[in-house]
Amino acid sequence: MTTPDIAARRTLGACAALMVGALTLTACGGSANAEDDGKGGDGSAKTSVAKIAISAKDGSAGASINATGVKVSGGKLTEVKMTVADDGQAVPGSVSADGKSWKPKEQLERGTKYRISATAKDTEGRTAAANSVFTTVTSANSFIGTYTPDNGTTVGVGMPVSFTFDKAITDRKAVQSGITVTSSSGQKVVGHWFNGQRLDFRPEEYWKAGSKVTMKIDLDGVEGANGVYGVQKKTVTFTVGRSQVSTVDAGTQTMTVVRDGKTLKTVPISAGSPEHTTYNGQMVISEKFVQTRMNSRTVGLGGEYDIPDVPHAMRLTTSGTFIHGNYWYNKGNPPFGRQGTSHGCVGLADVRGAQGSTSAKWFYDNSLIGDVVIVKNSPDKTVSPDNGLNGWNMAWSQWVAGSAS
Repeated sequence: MTTPDIAARRTLGACAALMVGALTLTACGGSANAEDDGKGGDGSAKTSVAKIAISAKDGSAGASINATGVKVSGGKLTEVKMTVADDGQAVPGSVSADGKSWKPKEQLERGTKYRISATAKDTEGRTAAANSVFTTVTSANSFIGTYTPDNGTTVGVGMPVSFTFDKAITDRKAVQSGITVTSSSGQKVVGHWFNGQRLDFRPEEYWKAGSKVTMKIDLDGVEGANGVYGVQKKTVTFTVGRSQVSTVDAGTQTMTVVRDGKTLKTVPISAGSPEHTTYNGQMVISEKFVQTRMNSRTVGLGGEYDIPDVPHAMRLTTSGTFIHGNYWYNKGNPPFGRQGTSHGCVGLADVRGAQGSTSAKWFYDNSLIGDVVIVKNSPDKTVSPDNGLNGWNMAWSQWVAGSAS
């Protein structure tokens, strides 16, 4: 004859066996001694009412690198341990103040196998446990969008929100719907696809100076192409600074800098030569370098120049148009403001080493990423909207027509 005490131990042993590898099953709890259940008693131990749920199912692949975590109902978490399955490295995380959930402190790695073990107790102190071994979504089966501007930055009024995806997107509507861009100015913001991997957002006119722009990225789990899912989920905010629009007149070889409607300065420049003209159109400063190397071979020319220390350089196009300092100009050339001699860039008077009070240094110090530089009266064509962050050269109706929403 089996005694109640032995039966209880067998019940506990069976429950413990069931727990191994389980995801949301509760474990048996209480002591090894049978307790009266208040209904006459059948000699069995009570199980915990705490129910643990691990978002990534045991044995699953393609788990989220953002949303993976642990939750409990009917109790509180007492311990959660997460490790990289291959080497046992601990993954830091924290339990919420109410004890109801746990999540990793950092985004998980793609294509990595992890292990989670969690325990919880209900209000009567009975323990529940759950475990899961799973693999996160792989790089081959996911996509990421590199975006600009960065969170917390202050930019010029021409700065679009620009995404470049690492894989071609076929469901553009689904992906665009996962990104919302709003401005405190109330301006309507519309996305435009240049191709399957680039999506930009902008209002019809330049951003209002001083406005706050919020970009919400909710692409985690969004299928952008067949079997390829997004992994990003975050909110990015940036500030639009003062309004500065500078106009380069290739006819007069001058640049006039206007800030908040007032002219700050007009300076002499040297635009492109007749053989290497400068693009016309609205161009946005996308990068700034105190000094950088410029090699003609990188822009499809021969070995015409290779300057290792071009000062105060600011990029205007992807194809290589810059507005930059020029310390070598006076060698056989007339003064700045007389003629264009560059290979398509806009040059300003400068000195070697990016030192001294020069026109180039002044303009560099007074410019933000996202400021607009307009070139007019050049014999060249208007810059393509996708050559740099230059979508302002596209009519609003055409811009809206390229939206997938």
